Amino acid sequence: MTLVGFHASHEQIPPGRLLADVQLAEQAGFDAAMCSDHFAPWSERQGESGFTWSWLGAALATTEFTLGTVTAPGMRYHPVIIAQASATLAEMFPGRFWMCLGTGQWMNEHVTGERWPSKDVRDERLLECVDVIRRLHRGETVSHRGLVTVENAKLWTLPAEPPTLFQPTLSEASAARGARWADGIATINQPLERLRAIVDAYRDAGGDGEVVLQVHFSWAPTTEEAWAIARDQWSSNVWDTTTATDLTTAHLHDIGRAATDEMIGRACLVESDLGRLTARIREMVELCDADRVYLHHVGQDQRPWLDAAAEHVLADLR
Repeated sequence: MTLVGFHASHEQIPPGRLLADVQLAEQAGFDAAMCSDHFAPWSERQGESGFTWSWLGAALATTEFTLGTVTAPGMRYHPVIIAQASATLAEMFPGRFWMCLGTGQWMNEHVTGERWPSKDVRDERLLECVDVIRRLHRGETVSHRGLVTVENAKLWTLPAEPPTLFQPTLSEASAARGARWADGIATINQPLERLRAIVDAYRDAGGDGEVVLQVHFSWAPTTEEAWAIARDQWSSNVWDTTTATDLTTAHLHDIGRAATDEMIGRACLVESDLGRLTARIREMVELCDADRVYLHHVGQDQRPWLDAAAEHVLADLR
């Protein structure tokens, strides 16, 4: 049976309210949760960005959920710090914490003042970071000089089992790379043929881990309300990966004004009919044979969605 999780969006909701939301999600019957790890939101309208690692400790301590986050070692975070933070959570909450390690976005990483590398360099840097993190999780003393530098680092507090590491992917190429090192891949809602191609690329490259699917959608009792939420909160999230990766919040906010309803509808499902929404999610889950699906209503008020999901969505998805 596919695990059905709740996505906690730090870019849209203050961390105190988001903590209450994830607790409500557990009460509503969700199986698990995941969250983002941003320094900045995608638009000024979203307007939030709490520190994920502080929030994760509170969320794990006040729910029984497994929880994961998508993060980017190498620039804003040194991989040694990510290794230590993740090892601590995995020691405190055995078997309940995982990470999805990506190459990052300029909107978050530019704050350190370092030059933003090209994509091929970021890909190689990620592999170095993964190697450093895995070695530290094994208890090794690590020195490394390459695209990142590590000097005589050792983690003194280790979990019994290290956290699972996923590769975030929006393309066949990154899915195939994930087969080289990751315990599985994580992707988002896309046209069905793209989803199938991504999963096939991962499997064809030898990947045999879990497939995680995150689905962005806007739901409200009326179609007009659902579209109003989507236009307000997700119009800056419609651009291709290259564009979204290399721009700041201010740039994305500005170009979001040019987003059409067709573009927004491709980036997130917009529905007022819960049966139709559930069917569309189920179709994607079945197509890519997802082991886990995390549901992200892009509105800033989560309670109406959580109440509706408890009554009309979760049982049908399972």
